[in-house]
Amino acid sequence: MYLIVGLGNPGAQYAGTRHNVGFEVIDYLSSVYNINMSRLKHKALIGEGFIQGNKVILAKPQTYMNLSGESVRDLKEWYKLDNSNIIVIYDDISLQLGRIRIRAKGSDGGHNGVKSIIYQMQSDVFPRIKIGIGQPSHPDYDLADYVLGKFSREELEILIPSLKKAAEAVPVIIQAGVNVAMNKFNGNGMV
Repeated sequence: MYLIVGLGNPGAQYAGTRHNVGFEVIDYLSSVYNINMSRLKHKALIGEGFIQGNKVILAKPQTYMNLSGESVRDLKEWYKLDNSNIIVIYDDISLQLGRIRIRAKGSDGGHNGVKSIIYQMQSDVFPRIKIGIGQPSHPDYDLADYVLGKFSREELEILIPSLKKAAEAVPVIIQAGVNVAMNKFNGNGMV
């Protein structure tokens, strides 16, 4: 069984913001694999289903970003999952808009949701799919305002294919492993 967690903030005011791309990928996966995301359990909106014959739980923590780890920890303990079976999907300002990067482990990179997960699980070893949202064009621009801001129409044209690629990476990680997915999706160009 796999837990696939998309990070974001709950509430209509955060829909479509840069910080919520993890939620967007979960919504896309739930649509493609016909997984109903209607249950509230362990501080997350979840849905159970199958991706290529493997049982999965899709989750969107409802704790707000900086407490995401509480939900992930509770889900991990309830379903008795190994860290290698928890895939976390989130935004990354250090990646160019339109790029994705898959890693098997690593630091939080300044991302508060990932920081919370690492703290709550006492480990930074879990597969993750990072979606590039780029950086503010001006160095004095407030980072919180940037990640909580919405994408422009032009940015969405670049972003949407990367959300689909992130979703396509999930079954590859499940079926073939994170190293195969890294080799396939971590190219130098736009993905």
